[in-house]
Amino acid sequence: MQIGTLSKAVGVVGGYVAGSSDLIDWLKVRSRPFLFSTALPPGSAAACIAAIDILEDSVELQQKLWENVAYLQQGLKDLGYSIGRTETPITPCIIGNEEVTQRFSTRLYQEGIYAKAIVFPTVPKGTGRVRNMPTAAHTTEMLDRTLAAYRTVGTELGLIE
Repeated sequence: MQIGTLSKAVGVVGGYVAGSSDLIDWLKVRSRPFLFSTALPPGSAAACIAAIDILEDSVELQQKLWENVAYLQQGLKDLGYSIGRTETPITPCIIGNEEVTQRFSTRLYQEGIYAKAIVFPTVPKGTGRVRNMPTAAHTTEMLDRTLAAYRTVGTELGLIE
């Protein structure tokens, strides 16, 4: 069985389960989310297909993505932040306290950086974080502005020196 999302790298909406015919038949009658949802609209399905075609055909975009991921992750570490053990482009910046994490996210937004706070119960209590998602479309200048905002806000809130 393979389960995946269509809302991250694919950039559309929804998800999928791939597996044997028996598994799919069983899920169709037993899975509440399937029973109470509808199929993707045709436009969304077409957008998913187009996005997957682009992903399959573009080595350059994938290379740029991973370069940007490495740059941002190293920059956050150099500032003194913990990013956990992420192996994907989704890069958490672990703050800890839920209230401080919310303030941190709000201050980043005020500095022009959208990094959503993820707090309990989505993550264990005391492990609040903001989620960063660098893409191939980000420039080094954009990532530098992001890191500058992390420096400013982290220093202001006493999270880094």
